[in-house]
Amino acid sequence: MLASLRHIARLLRTACVLAHYDALVPKELADQLPATIRFAAAIAKWVPIKLDDKTNAKSDEALGQRLAAALTSLGPTYIKLGQFLATRPDIIGETLADDLKQLQDRLPPFSPNQARQTIEAELGQKLEEVYSDFGAPVAAASIAQVHKAQIIESADGITGEKKVAVKILRPNIESTFAEELETFAFAARQLERWQPDSRRLEPVKVIETLRESVALELDLRLEAAAASEMAERNADRKHFRVPKIDWPRTSQRVLTSEWIDAIPLGNLASATDLNIDRPRLAEIVVQTFLEHALEDGFFHADMHQGNLFVDDQGRLVAIDFGIMGRLEKNTRQYLAEILFGFLTQDYDRLAQVHFDAGYIARDKSHDAFAQALRSVGEPIFGREASEISMARLLTQLFQVTDVFDMTLQPQLVLLQKTMVVVEGVARDVDPNLNMWDASRPVVERWMTTHFSPEARIKDAAEAARALAPVIGKLPETLRTAQAVTEMMSNDGLKLHPETAKAIAMEKSRQNRPLKIAAWIGAAALVVIAASQL
Repeated sequence: MLASLRHIARLLRTACVLAHYDALVPKELADQLPATIRFAAAIAKWVPIKLDDKTNAKSDEALGQRLAAALTSLGPTYIKLGQFLATRPDIIGETLADDLKQLQDRLPPFSPNQARQTIEAELGQKLEEVYSDFGAPVAAASIAQVHKAQIIESADGITGEKKVAVKILRPNIESTFAEELETFAFAARQLERWQPDSRRLEPVKVIETLRESVALELDLRLEAAAASEMAERNADRKHFRVPKIDWPRTSQRVLTSEWIDAIPLGNLASATDLNIDRPRLAEIVVQTFLEHALEDGFFHADMHQGNLFVDDQGRLVAIDFGIMGRLEKNTRQYLAEILFGFLTQDYDRLAQVHFDAGYIARDKSHDAFAQALRSVGEPIFGREASEISMARLLTQLFQVTDVFDMTLQPQLVLLQKTMVVVEGVARDVDPNLNMWDASRPVVERWMTTHFSPEARIKDAAEAARALAPVIGKLPETLRTAQAVTEMMSNDGLKLHPETAKAIAMEKSRQNRPLKIAAWIGAAALVVIAASQL
């Protein structure tokens, strides 16, 4: 009861904040709602409540912008909720999802003293023993903030100072998220209970997915591991780099990594002293993402401009590996084949790919589905480069497949959301970027690598290795089968006395279902007995 009351109190405060930003019962929807709800929202709007003055939205702004301002004022957990909902247009609609994609999580930094306490508690040393210099925060987000620091490092007999970035979780952020996510779960359960129509949107499952995502971000060791894996996978790629992790200075709530002297992709206009090849850099952004998704099956799922830089050698540098995506080989093959199918305008093949992958039910019409895919692909060809959008194509593709009852895989939703962001970043770098021309080399290389005769031989060898344990047991299986056959041909079925007795009892009861079950059990015992011969 007390927990329910706490949840209700939090939800009432949330309602009041949303009402102040005209996002509880927005004016755009007011005429569609009962008068009682409009009256309650009007009262909530006049409840005195402390708001973040920096996030006040004008009444004439779009609903999504007002909602983003309200969520920012509500704090870190609500910011994460808004960012998560921006990836679910199926729940909140395309327009609102687009507006929430602009939701930023820039918050005031916490105090240097709190940063010191966290470092010393996590690393078990005085701050001065860990870092030779520790500066003020350079960035503060909803979950953590970053400081620039220096360490003393010895290499090849030379001792010197090295710049590092230190990421520190906000104080008590774990308990804050735990409490507020529990309130979200409470609200979702009540919604499903009292509004049966809402169950098709699975609000409880949505909140559980958000909870799992946040849990990964709240352990900086996992982010460090993701960065380390990404660096390892990209060791041979000269156009992309990842900051090196300083493991001795990394723990659950503190992450130390190499400091990157580079230009944020959002500030290229100020980089007048660097000779940046913007068209090539835009291609690198797109191709790097596709290399990671198709070739590695492991991609950065938060590639916005704040997490991407370009160094003085023209290399793309990524930071913040809290949100990562993984694609299994069959999903990568599906992605490569649909992109290749659109590139070659082979809609019959495109349709077959979906059926082969099991994404479309066999009772659906292949020809009708191919026609639907043509309606997605044809409009993009013959247009200017600035009008061609791979991200929009994938969005439309998934909308079409929904009509044919395709069950959309969660990893594909994350990939499509990331591609929208990547395309936007690349076009900011070069507005004339042709997404198809940039993508073609990676897609064609993947197809050549995986569908060449050599690749098929390799796949066959891997399949043989996978079957080896089964093949190794074949002689034993054949001996068992032979023993059963000989038993049946020579002496008939040899049943254990207890089994025969059970069958007789069941026969006397004349219960047909139980008799069948008893005979099935007897047959199983025969096989077991034969295997011991």
